[in-house]
Amino acid sequence: MRRFGEIPEPGRRYTLRTGAYAILPGRDGLLLTHQSAPEPEYQLPGGGVDPGESPVQALFREVYEETGWRIARPQRLGAYRRFTYMPEYDLWAEKLCLIYMAVPVVRYGDPIEPDHTALWMTPDTAMDYLANSGDRDFVHRYASRATIFQKRG
Repeated sequence: MRRFGEIPEPGRRYTLRTGAYAILPGRDGLLLTHQSAPEPEYQLPGGGVDPGESPVQALFREVYEETGWRIARPQRLGAYRRFTYMPEYDLWAEKLCLIYMAVPVVRYGDPIEPDHTALWMTPDTAMDYLANSGDRDFVHRYASRATIFQKRG
């Protein structure tokens, strides 16, 4: 499996943390989230899989919490891993990031997750703003395929 970001530090203990994240295309581009704390950054909506939860259940929950949107038809695109410090948990983590594509179908309101704002960006702009290189890689792959299909149509 491909690794993005920092190389794991020898001797450091990392806790495996599985998360589900989504590329959410719509008329206005891709639905993303901006998290203002603990560090301001743009992200694919999603997050950690809680005990007893499947990755798809976590995806539905996390996207709703971070964007206020309900989604449909999630399809897994792939996965990557990265090693990072998570200050909100005071945890060094080996993040296993499962990436899905889904359709945003209904906006119920603002995000309920503190410090999150939902916003739309074109794929090209998202590739410039997304905080981690794994997310940027998957958006790049999505945008490349979308361009091929547009040229065929």
